Amino acid sequence: MRRFEFVASESTASAVERLAREYGLTEQEVVEQFVELGLAELDSERTDARDGEPRP
Repeated sequence: MRRFEFVASESTASAVERLAREYGLTEQEVVEQFVELGLAELDSERTDARDGEPRP
């Protein structure tokens, strides 16, 4: 497994901590989910661009 470092602003760190508490997750799990969602969104945008369809 590879390791990455992410330095967050105070407001982003607070939001991650809040979400972790709210959903019973670790801060790392919250950040991992954000990364996964972001990568899925990028993949979706690339697929739409190849299909020639504009994104809503």
